[in-house]
Amino acid sequence: MGAAGEDHKVEAPAQAAPRRRWRWRQLLWLPVLFAGLSTLQVLVLRFIDPPLSTVMLWRYGEALGEGDWSYRLHYQWRDLDAMAPSLPISLVAAEDQRFPEHDGFDLQAIEKARDHNARGGRLRGASTISQQVAKNLFLWQGRSWVRKGLEVWYTVLIEALWPKQRILEMYANIAEFGDGVYGAQAASRKFWNKDAARLSPAESARLAAVLPAPRRYNAASPGPYVQRRAAWIQRQARQLGGAAYLQDD
Repeated sequence: MGAAGEDHKVEAPAQAAPRRRWRWRQLLWLPVLFAGLSTLQVLVLRFIDPPLSTVMLWRYGEALGEGDWSYRLHYQWRDLDAMAPSLPISLVAAEDQRFPEHDGFDLQAIEKARDHNARGGRLRGASTISQQVAKNLFLWQGRSWVRKGLEVWYTVLIEALWPKQRILEMYANIAEFGDGVYGAQAASRKFWNKDAARLSPAESARLAAVLPAPRRYNAASPGPYVQRRAAWIQRQARQLGGAAYLQDD
């Protein structure tokens, strides 16, 4: 009996070692699995319009958590060619003027933001439209190195698998233009009771002007800041060449 018990104790570690190696091999496959699934996810959304984004779901959950059971999301997809030509160029003029030229990351803007922030004062970001699509469509709110790393990964995939027009179309449809108001069509209907195809250049600029803080500013009843920023956006759009600036992409 004693000898048999000793034999069992000697064999147990030898049997456990292959199981541990098998578990480690499984863990090593996780990054490969994630890379494959995320690539497929982005590829599918090149052709299929998303019913929701993670930011919309996050905001809805946040409202319910605050006890706001009457909260509603306003979201209506419109293809880019069903929007006023003044809207895409207004978004680019406001958020990412080198959008047609960069590959997802504007290194010049990053360097300028770094120099500005080093001098102190209000922090300035340098996120491109591609990065904002990655963040709003696939990721959660908040700041962390993990989320930032995933944003970089998804931005690379988006730029590799989508044409620029699809990136801009996605952005125009999932950007938040008011509390719970996502996309240019929903914003146009809510603020001016008309389709996004009929937006004027001034209205397009006002939508783009509220993007830094859409829950604080109002495109329909703009205060002095939104009025000044919208006027600046219209000037920038004209200097870029208007809608023609985006037609070759």
